[in-house]
Amino acid sequence: MTKRRLILMLSIIGPGIVVSSADNDAGGIATYAVAGASFGFEMLWIVLFASLFLAVVQEMCARMGVVTGKGLSDLIRENFGVRWTTFAMVTLLAANVAVTMANFAGIAAALEIFGISKYLSVPLAALALWLLLIRGSYRYVEKVFLLLAISLLAYVVAGFLVGPDWGAVARSTFMPSLRFETNFLLLTVALVGTTV
Repeated sequence: MTKRRLILMLSIIGPGIVVSSADNDAGGIATYAVAGASFGFEMLWIVLFASLFLAVVQEMCARMGVVTGKGLSDLIRENFGVRWTTFAMVTLLAANVAVTMANFAGIAAALEIFGISKYLSVPLAALALWLLLIRGSYRYVEKVFLLLAISLLAYVVAGFLVGPDWGAVARSTFMPSLRFETNFLLLTVALVGTTV
């Protein structure tokens, strides 16, 4: 593959990589970790199902945007009125605030492993993010986020280093099992919620 083709390919898939890696936030990592610690591989089929559902929802939203040339709030307002649009946008704002708080909590927890105080790490991370978004051009910010997305390959490496029973992984991924226990059902909702 020539350098020109590689650059063209990365320019096309770059935004998709950034968006998909952004969904890998502290709340999601914590939810997946609790599910794995509580039930081992048993919930993998739920992640597969939720990921397929996520792909359908994302593709549907992309098609609506391309066909109409409008964003979600415009479409809600046109079809359901201002009250439902306001409700959707306030709900979205609350969700984004909660996710942002969870991400800063994740930064604090991760850096405390290395002995860095949360009173130092959180303000520095907030300042760095603010400077990146205020001062950086779109291309620069995209490059930084693509570089950060590379760190997600650590999951793949860690998965192989742990050396799981791959047969059990395959069975749990493609052969659903369901427990009618409160913790299992609540974690199912949490997994679908954090994935979609």
